[in-house]
Amino acid sequence: MRYRDPPLQGSDITPEALFHDRRRLLAALGATAAAAAAPGFSQGNAKAEQRLPAAPLAPSPTAAASTAPAAAAGPTPGVGQPRYTHNGAYAVADAANSFEDISSYNNYYEFGTDKSDPKANAQAFRTRPWTIQVSGEADVKGNIAIEDLLKPHALEERIYRLRCVEAWSMVIPWIGVPLASMLQRFKPTSKAKYVEFTTLSDSRQMPGQRSAVLEWPYTEGLRIDEAMHPLALMVVGVYGKWLPNQNGAPLRLMAPWKYGFKNAKAIVRIRFTERQPKTTWNIAAPDEYGFYANVNPKVDHPRWSQATERRIGANFFAPRVATLPFNGYANQVADLYRGMDLRSYF
Repeated sequence: MRYRDPPLQGSDITPEALFHDRRRLLAALGATAAAAAAPGFSQGNAKAEQRLPAAPLAPSPTAAASTAPAAAAGPTPGVGQPRYTHNGAYAVADAANSFEDISSYNNYYEFGTDKSDPKANAQAFRTRPWTIQVSGEADVKGNIAIEDLLKPHALEERIYRLRCVEAWSMVIPWIGVPLASMLQRFKPTSKAKYVEFTTLSDSRQMPGQRSAVLEWPYTEGLRIDEAMHPLALMVVGVYGKWLPNQNGAPLRLMAPWKYGFKNAKAIVRIRFTERQPKTTWNIAAPDEYGFYANVNPKVDHPRWSQATERRIGANFFAPRVATLPFNGYANQVADLYRGMDLRSYF
């Protein structure tokens, strides 16, 4: 099945103020890159913070048109096909799920609470234009179009396990950018202990947000060392295609050693912060959904066991699969939590 964007409307044109803000941020990113290349440069001597004015956290459907010329754009999610290379260093022995599996069975409460709701309700969701606001404890911040966010980076495919807190799992070939490479462009300061990710809040497009099932907008976070870990990926595609709307288009997280709810979808804001951010499911049920949300078969959910999982797409009568610590990525990530009581920090 081919996914098509709706025809562009006049309201899709980037607002003039946002256009100029984008140009300033690109200049700031270029300046920090040039400084980094200069002899004697270090994080410690990049003192001057480059601050840009705030702008809306999401593309506005009522934005005024602008006649300003468009800046040079990078790859645009939803246009053509993504160009990427396969990174065989990040693969698993398990067979991947089918595209139909992963695109029709989703938790994405912004579009409804049933597994089939996202596919049914997200097809008209607008993912262009798309702007990400960068804020908080960083030297470079402001508003950046997704094309410019992706432009310097080579996309790569990685095959990761996905483990839902509901005790089902999938194996998915994701396409994206190492999260560390993306975040480092914004020069987080020494005060940046965490990274908060906020997703789009737009009840006109996201019918699930018309209910109070969760506190909107959906917010998630990672400790800075988790966000900078080589496994963490900012995802823009699956199965050689741009992300379908129901899978978090145009921009979502993938930290494969954590339960799936940690991987925020439709991201519109990245904030570096000194304090642990409040996160949506932890606010909703703190005794059930911890901030860390590392896959741990020895720590059950209060209402079900986490020792085994059901692989989506398998025969209904197939035996359940044993859940692995950190979803099978313990060799890579266990050192991040050395000395922590993983029953308390669940």
